[in-house]
Amino acid sequence: MSESLHITAAEFDPQLLTLPWSTRLEDWPASAIVKLPKGISRHVVRFSELSGHVVAVKETTAAMAQREYEMLGSLHRLDVPCVRRVAVIAGRATEDGTPLPAALVTAHLQFSMPYRALFTHALRPDTATRLVDALALLLVRLHNVGFYWGDVSLSNTLFRRDAGAFAAYLVDAETGELHENGLTDGQREHDLDLARTNIAGEIMDLAASGRLEGGVDPVAVADGIVSAYRALWRALHEQQTFSVSEAWRITERVRHLNELGFDIDEMAIQTTGDGTRVSIQPKVVDAGHHTRRLIRLTGLDVEENQARRLLNDLDEFRVRSGRSEDEEELAAHEWLTEAFEPVVRAIPFELRAKLEPAEVYHQVLEHRWFLEEKREASVPLAEVLTSYIGDVLRHRRDEATIMGPLTETLTAPTGTLSPERDWRDLV
Repeated sequence: MSESLHITAAEFDPQLLTLPWSTRLEDWPASAIVKLPKGISRHVVRFSELSGHVVAVKETTAAMAQREYEMLGSLHRLDVPCVRRVAVIAGRATEDGTPLPAALVTAHLQFSMPYRALFTHALRPDTATRLVDALALLLVRLHNVGFYWGDVSLSNTLFRRDAGAFAAYLVDAETGELHENGLTDGQREHDLDLARTNIAGEIMDLAASGRLEGGVDPVAVADGIVSAYRALWRALHEQQTFSVSEAWRITERVRHLNELGFDIDEMAIQTTGDGTRVSIQPKVVDAGHHTRRLIRLTGLDVEENQARRLLNDLDEFRVRSGRSEDEEELAAHEWLTEAFEPVVRAIPFELRAKLEPAEVYHQVLEHRWFLEEKREASVPLAEVLTSYIGDVLRHRRDEATIMGPLTETLTAPTGTLSPERDWRDLV
């Protein structure tokens, strides 16, 4: 190992020193590599194991590695969905002293997948739509904190399952810029145009390789991120004007933003000179409204749609148990111990890497609904679990760390499919 090796890390892990830094990343031995599916990348990327956790290692220049390391730290502090930085390894050299590129080390996001790993045979129209919707939400969140991405694409994103949808995480911040005073409309539009172009190209590549189901139009899918982004941005930022007698629209606006998953920091309210009209413009804090409520009530930290689904089940549990809204915290404790935890514990140990607990619980609820609709009668939970575990969960790939064939220059990054309609596409 080179004596000039220089490591930058917020929390140093001694096992960093055991990796073969004096060897080019493309030549790392199989003993140092974990097989995971990767997205397309301009750099050589390998996955390895560090203190029981999987990390992604990317070769790049020392300046670019340090810049991206700092950018990921800033995004993490702003609570933006992105991979977690681990370290920058500079001063690498071979045993004979030949300089090697620096390396950026990031933590692998558990239960996450690059978009190409979300389907085995062909990309379906509804899956494509949900991927694009997730990326649109991520782009809005990034722009909301003043981050210009500069390379928006499905390949630079990781996806996690999120109760029938996907949650998107930024995995490559190499070209990004953070602007304290926010982005101009021109910067946002340029990012959006890049997203449309890149997504169209990625979907066309799938079509060329025969991995596109009939009915998927690459251009229409790419146009979808533009419409989804603009609709969401308007909902968050446009000014709304109404008559004084329609003051209820203020509450309606807040409720709508909460349903989208965003919280409000403050509301700018202005009346006309004659007092007949009112204009409001909310100051949006960030997404995570349902996530924060679920953490407060139960301590469960899950994706936003999963949180919304679990909160709905919690509210139904509270009503069934006769608890009032004032007893919400007590009802939440009872729901956690009597509903959520028993389902999670019922999953056989060897199947627990298939899906994360919140996603399993959501899919059990969906499976129960499917069985009850089919039979037109209620089905005991024990029977629902037996059916779900045997007919659905057991046939899924493990998603905690999906194993896959090694690729040469491919990089990494949820979403959920309804178990009855889509699980076979994920085997």
